[in-house]
Amino acid sequence: MRNLFVLGILAAVLASCSTSGNGELIGVQNRPIWNPTDPYGMVYLPQGSFNMGPGDQDVPYAHVTQHKTVSVAAFYMDETEITNNEYRQFVNWVRDSIARILLGEAGVPGYELVEEDKYGNFIDPPRIDWDRPIRWDDQEVREILEDEMYLPEHERFYSRRQLDSRKLNFVYETQAIKDAARKLNRKQGQKDRSVFIDEVEINIYPDTLVWTHDYAYSYNDPWTKNYFHHPAFDEYPVVGVNWKQAVAFSKWRTKILDEYLLDRDEPLHDEFRLPTESEWEYAARGGLDLSPYPWGGPYTTNDKGCFLANFKPRRGNYTADGGIRTVRVGSYNPNNYGLYDMAGNVSEWTDNTYDESAFSFAHDMNMDFKYEAEDSDPNILKRKTIRGGSWKDISHYIQVGTRDYEYQDTAKSYIGFRNVISFLGRDKIDFR
Repeated sequence: MRNLFVLGILAAVLASCSTSGNGELIGVQNRPIWNPTDPYGMVYLPQGSFNMGPGDQDVPYAHVTQHKTVSVAAFYMDETEITNNEYRQFVNWVRDSIARILLGEAGVPGYELVEEDKYGNFIDPPRIDWDRPIRWDDQEVREILEDEMYLPEHERFYSRRQLDSRKLNFVYETQAIKDAARKLNRKQGQKDRSVFIDEVEINIYPDTLVWTHDYAYSYNDPWTKNYFHHPAFDEYPVVGVNWKQAVAFSKWRTKILDEYLLDRDEPLHDEFRLPTESEWEYAARGGLDLSPYPWGGPYTTNDKGCFLANFKPRRGNYTADGGIRTVRVGSYNPNNYGLYDMAGNVSEWTDNTYDESAFSFAHDMNMDFKYEAEDSDPNILKRKTIRGGSWKDISHYIQVGTRDYEYQDTAKSYIGFRNVISFLGRDKIDFR
């Protein structure tokens, strides 16, 4: 009898410490706590609704520039365009990863590839150990990397040993979520999920010759030679990056943040990406609905006659606004959301395919239009919408409602980009 009494007490104690909820539905306990913080260099934009498109009807272009009420979920956006120095971090990471893989495969001591994670699980393919710096001037390292990463001697200028930018390729994986949503678990039965995973390899080095081939009979050689390399241009917006390279940068940026958070067993953010057209315009307006410019009003100057963006004013007086080409990011005042250069400096890639009539059929919630590869003319599929206008454009193109496009594999001296990342949840207030 005494033993039964002890067992009863023990059972009661165990029951009080369990997560069963006394038979009630209480959800999974001890879940990680999500306290959203603003990613470095990004601005939080709350959910909202706005009138997308030009405020005044442009009759000749009414098919292209329609007016539509669109709602957008909360997200973060880079407060400036991606700079040369920020993109150079990407280039250097790819360079260093290639070097470490080559040295690890060659068996150089100190550069062994990591084959187990911190839990002892086997990793395939092996990962790179980033803890040890690369001894670029070490004779053994130089000999191993010479043929694989550097220009051959007959291609060197003044015999200078330089990295071969053609070797700087980045590999990432994509998930065809929309394709999976259409085809997975349909009447044809369960598919192997690997068919929805694709591997992409792309050269990520900017086209530094854009300053020359974009303009005939124009002396831009100093910018061609120095724009991406010289520290004088570190805080200028990166250009010469096509749409595919901008997407690759976004994938890399997600990768390095995810790895940092995973090492600390912290919940992940959503992925970095290019903004949709609707997100870009919502952000550019800064809460000023129906205004043609990010600062409001119909004018490109303030009450003192100073220009408010870097573009092509006064029928070609490039210097009237303070810059003959691109200028340092953040050189002009931000809009009401704290975002810089949403008009002028460089046009910006968005994630969307350009279609003149997209406003007619795209959804009014988080409008995000993309052509599907199997349904489309390949030339139309490659047209990606750019927004914001640039240093070489007249004022019409720097208006928040103006749409334009460029082909996704084309790099220009007047197109850059910035990233966004979706806010996970409704609003920050829910997590206070």
